[in-house]
Amino acid sequence: MANTIHVDVVSAEESIFSGEAKFVALPGENGELGILPRHTPLITRIKPGAVRIERADNGEEEFVFVAGGILEVQPGVVTVLADTAIRGHDLDEAKATEAKKQAEEAMKNAKSDIDLAAAQGEFAAMAAQLAAIQKLRRK
Repeated sequence: MANTIHVDVVSAEESIFSGEAKFVALPGENGELGILPRHTPLITRIKPGAVRIERADNGEEEFVFVAGGILEVQPGVVTVLADTAIRGHDLDEAKATEAKKQAEEAMKNAKSDIDLAAAQGEFAAMAAQLAAIQKLRRK
C-alpha cells in the first residue's frame, strides 16, 4: 500500500512542483481541503491562497501560492492547474503590497462593473498572496 501521492503543480508558464508527498492542503472553493494518499477522485475549483505540500522525501513543507485554478485528485495523483503559481520562497512581500495598493485604487476608480470585478479579483489574489507570505514567515 502506497503511503505517498504524486503531486504536480503547474501554471500556464511552467511546472512549479512535481514530486511525492504525504499530504497536500489547499484552498478549495468551499473551504480548506486536505488530501492524503488514496483520496477519492475529485475535481474542483481552487481559490487564491497557499498550497501546502508535505514532501515524502524529507518531510519538509513546500508552499506554492496560487491565484486560483483547478484541482484534480486521482487515487495516486494530485494535479493543481493554477492560473498563476509562485513558489513560496519566490514570494516578494514588497511587490505584493504594492500590487494590492494598486488593485485598491483600481476598485475605487472603476468605471464599470467589469472594471470593478477585475480589480476585485486582483485584490483578492494579492491579499491571499500577502497572507501566504505572512504564514510562511511564522514558520
